[in-house]
Amino acid sequence: MIAVIMQPTYLPWIGYFDMIDKADYFVILDNVQFEKQSWQQRNRIKTANGQWKWLSVPIIQNFPQNIDRTCINNTQNWRKKHWKTIQQYYCKSKYWDKYCNNLQEIYLHEWEYLVDLNLLIIFYLIEKLGISVKVFRSSSLPITGNQVNYLINVCNYLQANTYLSAQRASSYIEKNNIFQEEGITLIYHEYQHPFYNQLFGNFIPYMSTIDLLLNEGENSLNIIRSG
Repeated sequence: MIAVIMQPTYLPWIGYFDMIDKADYFVILDNVQFEKQSWQQRNRIKTANGQWKWLSVPIIQNFPQNIDRTCINNTQNWRKKHWKTIQQYYCKSKYWDKYCNNLQEIYLHEWEYLVDLNLLIIFYLIEKLGISVKVFRSSSLPITGNQVNYLINVCNYLQANTYLSAQRASSYIEKNNIFQEEGITLIYHEYQHPFYNQLFGNFIPYMSTIDLLLNEGENSLNIIRSG
């Protein structure tokens, strides 16, 4: 059984869902420290000039604070701005009519906590992509430990014999052989970003997954798996 443990990000890119698709268990790591100006609160979409732009959710800064306790700054009219921006650049996409109402509902709701917004988006995309996985929130699991020990403890709790890690985590994971000592196979996610149909000129990789979904619809998961 394969476990993936990742922080909840805003409008995640397609590699995020490729990892989830490869897993039996997806643990949302929401009880670690929030990082400002990170993927936790922002991501990218493609614009009409063939470039990309950030969509960033404003937060109330109260550092240090965990992800699951980070509040959105709703004094700023970010929800209307984000929805209007998505609508502006994707209203002519092939599958806009299929998904626009569900996406709009996300931005009609006023969210207090960033994690709740991110989780709804992640769950929505898991469903629409057609991914089957068991999901847990780390904040709801009776598990302690720091960094690598925590990952090991999660895998043992779930009885997962394989841990799929992002490449960027190798710098601290490989400092010891704990996974091997615990009988857990450690593998790193290798991903070649696939091409797909986009609006507005030349293809730009690493956009939010909504870029893929709105342009490719039901074929989106096949494209993700081709990477």
